[in-house]
Amino acid sequence: MSNFWFALSLTTFAGLSTGIGGAIAFFAKRTNYRFLSLACGFSAGVMLYVSFTEIMSKADESLGIRFGEDAGHWWTAGTFFAGIVFMLLVDQMIPAEKNPHEVRAEAQVEALHQHDQRELDLHNWIDHHKLHRMGLFTALAIAIHNFPEGLATFLAALENPSLGLAIAVAIALHNIPEGISVSVPIYYATGSRGKAFVYSMLSGLAEPAGAMLGYLVLRPFLSPALMGGLFGAVAGIMVYISLDELLPTARSYGKGHDSLYGLLAGMVVMALSLLMMQ
Repeated sequence: MSNFWFALSLTTFAGLSTGIGGAIAFFAKRTNYRFLSLACGFSAGVMLYVSFTEIMSKADESLGIRFGEDAGHWWTAGTFFAGIVFMLLVDQMIPAEKNPHEVRAEAQVEALHQHDQRELDLHNWIDHHKLHRMGLFTALAIAIHNFPEGLATFLAALENPSLGLAIAVAIALHNIPEGISVSVPIYYATGSRGKAFVYSMLSGLAEPAGAMLGYLVLRPFLSPALMGGLFGAVAGIMVYISLDELLPTARSYGKGHDSLYGLLAGMVVMALSLLMMQ
């Protein structure tokens, strides 16, 4: 049970970091977009490295015990791609223009930069109702994506607390710009910092909710083989998040090779932390 509560705490921390993004949007004099780029790249580096070196090996080990070494490799590959397909289907459920994980156009990023300038009046820039609707759709899209992310973080922490901590930090960093993308349109539509902050927090609560729902549904059937399959799917989910969400977002927020620097830093930090835990 101690592992259970630790895993749930990590998942909640990762989810509620969307609130950090909401706070940054309003209480920082100027949003540091270069930091957001480095943070997203760092998260992608952590997720990619840990997916291919740790989570896939755990899946392969468990499935190999159940199905035999050769068949276990096939099952691991199958569950990995099943995780990717699952996330692809989730993305298809959300219209591209409402999906915060679609690559931002240069003009959209520039609009966010201009949000920090006092002279910009977004009340005249766009219709309040349309802006409010955009914020709500963004919050809903993030909540949908956060369900599988929460389950991935929770299962990793349940199996290996140290690994779960690394994944939770990576998820938390990538949730910060998501919180900004929810809170900015809500604030300029309603004029309420509190309401914008609450919506950004609520979108993050989907992460622990997804973890608990997945755990309650799967708990009666948990076995080494099922855990192996879940870990394979989790690796696929994390690779999809990294390639489809984090790296494009890092590129859109940053300049030059910022996203690559963050990616390499994430891989190095993850590699060193895993080596020191051995």
